[in-house]
Amino acid sequence: EWDRWLLMGLIGTAVGMLGFLTHQIIDSLIKMKWDLVENYLQSMGVDVVMCLSTGQDGNFHMTWLCVLGLGLAMVVLSSSSVLFFCPAGSPSGLPEIIGYLNGTSIQHLFNIKTFIGTFVSCVLAVASGLFCGPEGPMIHLGALLGCGLSQLQSDTLGIRLPIFTRFRNSADKRSFITAGAGAGIASVFRAPIGGLLFTLEEVSSFWDIRLAWQTFFCCLMATFTTDLLSSSLYGFVYRGHFGFFEAEKRILFWNLLDINVLAFIPTILLGILGGLLGALFVSLNIRINKLRMQFFNSIPKVSLRKASKLLETVLILILLMFYISPNLFLCVAAAALLVENGKRGITYLFKRGTHEEFGYTSLCTALAFYFILSCWTAGSAVASGLVIPMLYTGALYGRIIGLILVSIFGVQTNEYGAWIDPGLFAAVGAASFFSGVSRLTISLTVIMVSNNV
Repeated sequence: EWDRWLLMGLIGTAVGMLGFLTHQIIDSLIKMKWDLVENYLQSMGVDVVMCLSTGQDGNFHMTWLCVLGLGLAMVVLSSSSVLFFCPAGSPSGLPEIIGYLNGTSIQHLFNIKTFIGTFVSCVLAVASGLFCGPEGPMIHLGALLGCGLSQLQSDTLGIRLPIFTRFRNSADKRSFITAGAGAGIASVFRAPIGGLLFTLEEVSSFWDIRLAWQTFFCCLMATFTTDLLSSSLYGFVYRGHFGFFEAEKRILFWNLLDINVLAFIPTILLGILGGLLGALFVSLNIRINKLRMQFFNSIPKVSLRKASKLLETVLILILLMFYISPNLFLCVAAAALLVENGKRGITYLFKRGTHEEFGYTSLCTALAFYFILSCWTAGSAVASGLVIPMLYTGALYGRIIGLILVSIFGVQTNEYGAWIDPGLFAAVGAASFFSGVSRLTISLTVIMVSNNV
């Protein structure tokens, strides 16, 4: 079995490298987008910071147009890559992976065109500002690497290497795809046990103890590789020397407040609310997708159908940018929550000791808009994930509950009342909505407790 373990390690390492590369490209594209806007406005003599902070300067419209133009360019390329280059890569790939591992045959799900198209679409969709994350596509990409590295053959490239040929059968192929999918989620959240439990709870129906250990090893290698590369790059670029591991930056509940027994009352309320809103989200998304299918199927020409799907993603981004525009939103803070990268916005909401940083108006406005638009985005013609939108939505209403407690009891600095913190309940709310939508329990708890978003 040494060759099977070797392949599991290679798949985990490859997925970890891909996860690191994905996050670096997304961060670089976001930085490039804002740098281009800043350089353009500075060439016109505009104070970018003043323009964005006040929203009153006449040149804000130019800023808005620059951001919109760059976002639209990314969305068009992202949608085009899955519509015209690899249709099997749209939208997240996770339902297709689950279907395949449970006996459904899907064409072109594991070829190199799908890999390239999904990767390009994912990084561009997230960097454009759409309400989505890289988690679903990373599971698909991990499964693609699991399939490719275990089979070592490609009909597209005409490659068929004469090694590891004993794994070229349906059962072994599915095992490596399962491990690759788990490594994908482990790489995103730096959670090897979470990746294992996710595949056990959500992805595959065919399981045994041997596959469990091998999948865990694959997830462990993916997490180690992503962490090693990320910490090394951070240390090299920002500190001037080779990086090192910093566990406190990875763990979400590292500075968890002491929990009073009274905290279970709002926690139970958040759990119920997460279940109700999760059911509403799923039901609304199903209805939107049915209407979407009916509309697109009514278009007879394939070229016009694909163009309509492309225009839909463009419309979603335009609506997002119109909401952020100071002429059309009610609260500057609400737009500030949504203009940031999803992961960074969640970090703001989770921040402890910021009891009154966001008011009711900004949180409620952002919650309503984010809930509707993320539900619409899920299923559109871009490779996207739902984990970041689920965490963000739950964090918004969790922080609202925490703000209500602060309004009732005030800001507590003593040890007995320190648990009344909106950031703490934002984290609990994020877990509740994630669970309400995905129906995950054990793997979700491990992912939330052991890792930073």
